[in-house]
Amino acid sequence: MIRNYFKIAWRTIVRNKSYSAINIAGLSVGIAACLLIFVVVQFELSFDTFQPGYKSTYRIVTKHDRSGTINYSSGVAAPAVDALRLLFPQATVAGIDAIYGSQIMAQSAGGNPVNDKKFIEKTGIMFAEPQLFDVFPTTWLAGSASALKEPNMIVIDQTSAERYFGDWHSALGKTLKMDNLLTLKVAGVIKDAPANTDIPLKLLVSYITWKKNAKSYGYFNDWGETSSNYQVYIKFPANVSQSNIQKQLTSFSDQQFDNAKRLGHKKYLTAQPLTDLHFDTRFGNTLGDHLTSITTLRTLSLIAALIIVMASINFINLSTAQSVGRSKEVGVRKVLGGTRLQLIGQVMGETAIIVLLSAGIALFIAQLALPFLQNIASVPATIGLFNTGTVLFLGSVIIVVIILSGIYPALIVSGFRPIVALKNKINAASVGGISLRRILVVTQFTISQVLIIGTVIAIKQMDFVNNADLGFNKDAVLVLPCPADSIGLSRAVSFKQQVLTMPGVKAASFASDVPSSDNNNSTNFNFDHSDKDPGFNVYMKTADADYFKTFGLRFVAGQGYDQSEILHQVVINETMMHKLGINRAQDVLGKTMRFGDSNWLPIAGVVADFKTNSMREEVKPLVIYPQKAFEQEIAIKIEGSKLTTTVAGLQNLWLSRYPEYVYSGFFVDDSIASFYRQENQLELIYKIFSLIAIFISCLGLYGLVSFMVVQRTREVGIRKVLGAPVSSIVYLFSKEFIALIAIAFMLSAPTAWYIMKSWLQTFAYRISPSVWAFIAAITASLLIGWLTVGYKAIRAAYANPVKSLRSE
Repeated sequence: MIRNYFKIAWRTIVRNKSYSAINIAGLSVGIAACLLIFVVVQFELSFDTFQPGYKSTYRIVTKHDRSGTINYSSGVAAPAVDALRLLFPQATVAGIDAIYGSQIMAQSAGGNPVNDKKFIEKTGIMFAEPQLFDVFPTTWLAGSASALKEPNMIVIDQTSAERYFGDWHSALGKTLKMDNLLTLKVAGVIKDAPANTDIPLKLLVSYITWKKNAKSYGYFNDWGETSSNYQVYIKFPANVSQSNIQKQLTSFSDQQFDNAKRLGHKKYLTAQPLTDLHFDTRFGNTLGDHLTSITTLRTLSLIAALIIVMASINFINLSTAQSVGRSKEVGVRKVLGGTRLQLIGQVMGETAIIVLLSAGIALFIAQLALPFLQNIASVPATIGLFNTGTVLFLGSVIIVVIILSGIYPALIVSGFRPIVALKNKINAASVGGISLRRILVVTQFTISQVLIIGTVIAIKQMDFVNNADLGFNKDAVLVLPCPADSIGLSRAVSFKQQVLTMPGVKAASFASDVPSSDNNNSTNFNFDHSDKDPGFNVYMKTADADYFKTFGLRFVAGQGYDQSEILHQVVINETMMHKLGINRAQDVLGKTMRFGDSNWLPIAGVVADFKTNSMREEVKPLVIYPQKAFEQEIAIKIEGSKLTTTVAGLQNLWLSRYPEYVYSGFFVDDSIASFYRQENQLELIYKIFSLIAIFISCLGLYGLVSFMVVQRTREVGIRKVLGAPVSSIVYLFSKEFIALIAIAFMLSAPTAWYIMKSWLQTFAYRISPSVWAFIAAITASLLIGWLTVGYKAIRAAYANPVKSLRSE
């Protein structure tokens, strides 16, 4: 019997090719989109869940409470690692210090420096204690963790070993040079870390090496020095709760930092679960390459669910429209003894075949689209479509879609009365009326319009962000990271002089970083010879005197400091001045500041505010001062008309002056654009899924119009016989969808406004949702609706009325 169901179902599908094709197209696209979103969400949610004991592993972070203003740092002070071992003897504690952008050099076998291999390692390099491998176990291809107990030792992953030495088997015992400062012996080779980790164990230098090179790599054994690069990870026994851990940390913090006496600035160590690391944006980036907001994943999941619902709605609309034409078939089956359950089985069988065909096509579409997934999500190029999770998910989707799409049409068709069906008297009321289909189409267009409005607002916001006045000149500024070792510093002055003599170079400046960066180095300070805590930290940039000219920073009072390698003056921004309670810029000139135990430094000038970080963040109180040891990059302003030749000349000059180092220049505008990678990806997702939603909505609207045409065939015939023009027939069908789209707009507008307003709140500088975004949504919906309905309506209008009235 089951076989017979499927045989008849297949014949029905083949007989109604157009309806079947529309159903399969909608479901295929919907399932493929849903499957790709699942791949992204599954990947993001899987971060570090492969680590043994990941649920009881924590990162210890620092919470600053300055009179109710809460700030977080992903790091701790260096002495914390030993203190935490004493505090939690039952746990495994490991400290690391992350390094970004270090150069690794593998010396050639023949000893010829020309053949040395040089690499810039942007992430995954760190000073690490051997205990790190107890917290995050890995597979050792050669060596063991105990090697990191000795100075000048390094453990590298398999890919790095093959890049440096050609074959990882030959890596053990060889040497690598780091930043032209450290000569490190390869003491172990480990298997590559998976892509879904925020702890990429790639290049691990022994922790003792950091201590022995404290000045070069910033090791401070001082509780007052907190760095986001220095992090501590702890693995507890499974029976230890987070609340108990936090109680002990709070008690320890109160005692260590004397919080009872620090009313204006309290400091706490806090346990952050490893499971939160990838999603907690309060701490900035992890050691990996990106963070993902849990809100973004929920949005993607919601879009996937809505797309599947829309595809199922199409099926329901088309199936119920088609069921009118099957009334005689149903009547005959019932007269011959067919039960309602058998008819339900037949319709569900047809649904199952269409859904299974759609799922097969969806897999093909998803596999084709998979290589392009990197453009809309932070997934690796090697990500696969097939795994246990996706197979189970696809199976669940198939079952849900079969039930959602098939149950209502099955109940309607099986409920036909045989006598009415055989007389061909089935009408809209007999198949559940048109009201449900109206509701379903309104639902579809509501979803589509929400996505259209969201897309327009996202595009406008990103245009605003990308074209905003940042308060400085970012165009045609090339940045060259410079070595800060003794060799590099000794060549800095002469290198800059040579740069300034090159044709096309307008200005140049050594600095710690460009005006807008992800640098959040801050410190406490004192102001105007007072020991009173001002109640906030000041953020710092180090730069030479040409920094202001190079980036076109505008002074509202005073001037820059003199060209000097000695710290004797500072410049602050307007935000800093206002937070100090001073309204007139002239009034702050000559007043002094002090950082830690430094001398009191006079304020030489006040620069107009510029965006210190991304547009997601408010402008921070900032101080700029010269300190040669921390000015690790040179920014070069180039004439736009001579950009190509000047950049080539600068690269050649760099290679001749610093042959020991890798050239790694970048443009400031590219660096700033990288701040918004996820937002730009989300904007692209909105665009793609808006198009998919519109496509599926059009199919749904086509289904509704098809149903209306079938139901009103005789009415159209009578109207034409009585002299109705084509335009009135087209209007007869068109007015229906205009009303539905208008209702959908009334539902979608407040929904989209609420969702996008919440998204815009993540930006400190943002647009207000424009009425044009909503006008665009309703206009696009009406235009698309007209095009979709027009085809069916015009065909109905031009149909021969004799054929439609023949049965009367």
